[in-house]
This record gives sequence, structure tokens and C-alpha cells, in this order.
Amino acid sequence: MGENMSYWNSEEDARKQIRELVTQYYRDYKKPLQEKPFVEGSRIPYASRVYDEKEMCGLVDAALDFWLTAGRFTEEFEKKFSEYLGVKYCSLVNSGSSANLNAFMALTSPLLGERRVKRGDEIITVAAGFPTTVTPAVQYGAMPVFVDVTIPQYNIDISRLEDALSEKTKAVMIAHTLGNPFDLKAVKEFCDRHALWLVEDNCDALGSEYFADGQRRLTGTIGDIGTSSFYPPHHMTMGEGGAVYTNDPLLHKVIRSFRDWGRDCICPSGRDNLCGHRFDRQYGELPVGYDHKYVYSHFGYNLKATDLQAAVGCAQIEKFPAFVERRRHNFNRLKEGLKAAEDRLILPEACAHSKPSWFGFLITCREGTDRNRIVQYVESKGIQTRMLFAGNLTKHPCFDEMRRSGEGYRIAGSLENTDRIMRDSFWVGVYPGMTDEMVDYMAAEIRSAVRM
Repeated sequence: MGENMSYWNSEEDARKQIRELVTQYYRDYKKPLQEKPFVEGSRIPYASRVYDEKEMCGLVDAALDFWLTAGRFTEEFEKKFSEYLGVKYCSLVNSGSSANLNAFMALTSPLLGERRVKRGDEIITVAAGFPTTVTPAVQYGAMPVFVDVTIPQYNIDISRLEDALSEKTKAVMIAHTLGNPFDLKAVKEFCDRHALWLVEDNCDALGSEYFADGQRRLTGTIGDIGTSSFYPPHHMTMGEGGAVYTNDPLLHKVIRSFRDWGRDCICPSGRDNLCGHRFDRQYGELPVGYDHKYVYSHFGYNLKATDLQAAVGCAQIEKFPAFVERRRHNFNRLKEGLKAAEDRLILPEACAHSKPSWFGFLITCREGTDRNRIVQYVESKGIQTRMLFAGNLTKHPCFDEMRRSGEGYRIAGSLENTDRIMRDSFWVGVYPGMTDEMVDYMAAEIRSAVRM
């Protein structure tokens, strides 16, 4: 072959052959690992990636583009994800934690007028969850107000909402716990009644359904803003990644601004003067005609994901409905297998009027049953377990200074159930890569553990 001759007839021909090689690589080396028969006693993780050659080919395609930042795959994913959720606007970000940061910071925008969240305002939330639902409010200078949860739904106790309310309350920001929706009807009515923002942390509940007033809605789409995570253990993955979504055009504008350095301009990277007004307007105290791409209406961040991540997400979302159904299947099979242990264990229950897309199977030990002993036993049998994240977030070292000063947060009533979860609860996985044999093995070993 001559020095200047190409091995391929065209770039598309080259890409096609590369994809064929990647596909063969997957089938020779990755697929056998995923299809390896389960052997009792081998490790069962609480979560794992489920993928095939389509994700790998998408990743390689994005690498061959070498655009590296957000681009065509990001736009494709945002479009597909919006269509799946049934929302108008979606912004891809680099993690679920960044999604929560982006969602909360949007509520602080001066563009929201009297409804904007200011330092010292209060945000109703729960302590039994993941810290990054709460972290943005604390770091901004708003005050989290913690409300207890119910067992065995593990979501906010709606009877405590009015007690948590004050003249400083501006928003409710809570997660759907391990895929189980909180009482959206009651919480939404409470927010509407008091003109509060509702942010649904949907990171552990993508695909969960809620039925109200004869309508089926997906969680994350009922409040003002929803957030998702695409970290590997979650319902679908792109490695690192997250999303923020809304039906409100003003909130969408603000979300994009905070995500993209705080820019006022909405032109995507690499596309200048899309609006046709790049140099003909005046902003703040800048001179007339100052380049709109460098006008900042918010103190923002760079929270964008890359096309490498988005390309994986584009393949994952095609599989996602099947993932949800398998999670439900595994959850129901495990619950049936543990019914014989209900005298020692409290099994999870779905929120009324909901159809969860379960992230995990949460168990609370009844009085007299030692969680640590059970957890250590099932771990010794190869079954990975997890606590309900923080247990009681206010007990952690990050709250030491606030606890000592008595400032920075408050608790509405008591956190009795939250503390019980911290002492007595744990969970195991139901991810879609689990087989019936794996689920039955988990049930058998957990039953053995409680009878020891």
C-alpha cells in the first residue's frame, strides 16, 4: 500500500469496520463474562452495568469524532430522554449530584423574583437519604428542615409537612427512596397551597410511575424540576452523568445558564451567533455590543457531560424499559421468597397509587433481630449489602459544627423512624442483570440468617 493510500475507501467505511471489530470484541470477551452461569456463593453485587456491543460502539463512535465535550450525542440523548419522560426540556450534566446542585441553584436565580431562594430561606427535606440532595442548600446558605419518614415506604411522612412549614420556607426537595415514589399527590398539593417549589430527586427512581386524578405520570415530571443519575449502579448508566428536566421554560433557561458557566447566551458550544444578536445588545454595565457569549447572568459552573458519556446513554435508553420490567420482576420474586421471614423482617411496601421502578430491596429488622449479624452473614455468602445511604444525615461528621452551634438546620418534630433505619435497616440489589437463581439464592441466605 502506497504512502498516501488509505486502507479504507471512506471515513464511513472505516467507522463501519471499526464498529464490526468492536462488536466482535464484545462477543468474544465481554459477553461471555455477562452470561457466566451463577454458582452459589459467588459474589452478587447490589448493582452492576448491563450493556452490549451497542454501548461500546457508541463510545467508540464518539471517540472517533474527538469532539470530547457536549455535542451531537448529547443533543440526541437530551431529545430521547425528554421524549421518554414526556417533558419539554432536559439538560445533560456530569453526575446526579451535579444535577441536584444545578436544580437547587436554579431556584436561587434573580429571574424568579419573589419566589427565588435566598440565603437563610428554608428547604423541607429528609435526613434518611443521600447527602447530595441536601448539600447544595447547605453550601448556598439555605437551611434544611428535616422531616421524619415512614416505614416500610421509607419516604417523607406527609403528616409532618405542615409542622415543618415556616414563613421562610421556599421549597421541598426530596428523593424517591430506592425507586419507591413518595406521596406525590399530597406533597404537590402542599407545595401548591403554599407556593413552594418542588424538586424531585429522581436519581434512584427512574421509570417509577405515579397515578393521580386518572393520569399516569413518571416520577421526576410532577414537580417543578426533576433530577436523574447515570452512575453505574443506577437504573441506566453512562459511567458518570446526570440530567435535570422541567416543563417550565424559565427554569430551563436558568438551569442551562448555571450548567454552562452562568452564561446568558444559549448558543451551544461550537455554534456562534445562533440567535443573531451576539454583538448588538447591552447587558448589566457592559458596553453595548459586548460579545454575548461572554455575558454572565448567574454565578454558574461547568457541569456539562461529554459526548463519550452521552453516546453510552443513547444506547442504554433503548434498553431502559426492559431494565425497569426486570427490576420489578426481581423485586417481586425476592419479596415472595422472604415472606416466610416476615416475623423477623419488615419488607418494603410501594407507595399507594404507584408502580415503582425499584432500585433496591430495603429491609428493616424487627425488634430483637440484629441487623449487623444478618448483614455480616449474608455478606459472607457473597451477597453485597448497603445501608440506606446516610441513615440519619444529621448524625454524620459533616454536621458536627452545626450540631455544636445549634445553627444551620432544624428538625420538625422527631426523627424516630430515621434513627430506626440507621440502626435496623439494610438493602440488597434487584438490578436487571440478576437471574432468578441469584434472587432465589439471596432469599434463601437471608432466611437462613434470621433463623440462626
